[in-house]
Amino acid sequence: MTPAVGLALLWREAGLPEAALGGIEFSGRDPVLPSSFAIGTAAAVSIGAEALASSSMLARRGGPAPKVLVALRDAAIEFRSERYLRVNGAPPPDLWDAIAGLYRTKDGWVRLHTNFPHHREGVLRLLGCAHEREAVARALARWEAERFDREATEAGLTVARLRSFDAWDASEEGAALISQPTVSITRFGDAPAVPLSPATRPLAGLRVLDLTRVIAGPVAGRALASYGAEVLAISASHLPQMAPLVIDTGRGKLSSFLDLREEKARETLRELVRSADVFLQSYRPGALDHHGFGAEEVARLRPGLVHATLSAYGFAGPWAARRGFDSLVQTASGFNDAEAKAAGEATPRPLPAQALDHASGHLLAFGIIAALLRRAAEGGSFRVRVSLARTGLWLRSLGRVANGFACPDPGFSDISDRLEETDSGFGRLTVVRPAAEIPASPPRHGRPAMPLGTHPAHWPAP
Repeated sequence: MTPAVGLALLWREAGLPEAALGGIEFSGRDPVLPSSFAIGTAAAVSIGAEALASSSMLARRGGPAPKVLVALRDAAIEFRSERYLRVNGAPPPDLWDAIAGLYRTKDGWVRLHTNFPHHREGVLRLLGCAHEREAVARALARWEAERFDREATEAGLTVARLRSFDAWDASEEGAALISQPTVSITRFGDAPAVPLSPATRPLAGLRVLDLTRVIAGPVAGRALASYGAEVLAISASHLPQMAPLVIDTGRGKLSSFLDLREEKARETLRELVRSADVFLQSYRPGALDHHGFGAEEVARLRPGLVHATLSAYGFAGPWAARRGFDSLVQTASGFNDAEAKAAGEATPRPLPAQALDHASGHLLAFGIIAALLRRAAEGGSFRVRVSLARTGLWLRSLGRVANGFACPDPGFSDISDRLEETDSGFGRLTVVRPAAEIPASPPRHGRPAMPLGTHPAHWPAP
């Protein structure tokens, strides 16, 4: 599938005017990363969708819709932004815990995600072994894959059993995704239309509460900030984080701590919601509802709010509440098996980027901007939903790439044209620039990345 066709399908599904589709130009072709999947196309379409929606937003604010240019290579590099991050000239610490990754079992393969301490400790407790890769491998070799997957999941851990596409599609959890849209945008409450004042940046003056962690949700917030939104990231000091990802996705954002276990913090968040335009969250379904911040509750506080949610495995079916990360969804839904078969390898092979995370983040940003456009025209509160597993189905729909593994894997020295340096609260950063080009209003991050909790929990003065 060509990028233009892929974008048109997303655009129509979002209910946006087709006349705008002439305002974007793609260049390049897959493969741009070593894969049998069209990673470059997925990157260009998802980044291009948010950029074109931003162009439409700028036109709604009083000017002509500026042209958007997206190169597949540049978009694929942005899909690996965390790999190319440098802090004071040096690579950041490794993202992965020592025992994270793939292991053989008695009858198959499983993947562990142990980057958060409580997940790591739970896996070691279940296996009854030391925090050493060899010890974990010996323990898992005695387990059946399905039993380990089931018992670990029941214990609240984050693991996945390897499956093929056929096995995933035939499962109840896989079949539940088919009827779900790639980007779900639904009107779920009444509110007056919110007119957009003239501005030189697409999302200027719009306020986004970003309650997300790891990659996909923070990428969505970073993208919205790059188009001029006021993004306030909300976390808490007791929540585990992955430091390099905090640095890479924190560009353009303010960052505050609120411990929602405390009533004072909940009241502060309620006050922030009352003047927000977007509530972006990626916690497990129901987690924020417990604190009084479900979609209906926040829309009552702020009629006209866009409530955006990211999940791992979708919003219906037996896995709707299951915890997950990109690497686990790749394993469970067939990508690792399919890549290995295409490469002629016996060991499961991951995609060459956290493509489900990055695509989902940009698709979520696209859905949010589309909802804001609809809010300006017709009024209402909107719910936007994206899941990693449904994004996986979308990636599959873009087609496979012949001889994709012959493509060189671009290292740091190969992508110097896509890098920029910036100061931050962590030191001097070398980071990947946004891939979309909008000459009339280029995406940029107006604030430096700062440590979590740096800023007070209130909106800055206009």
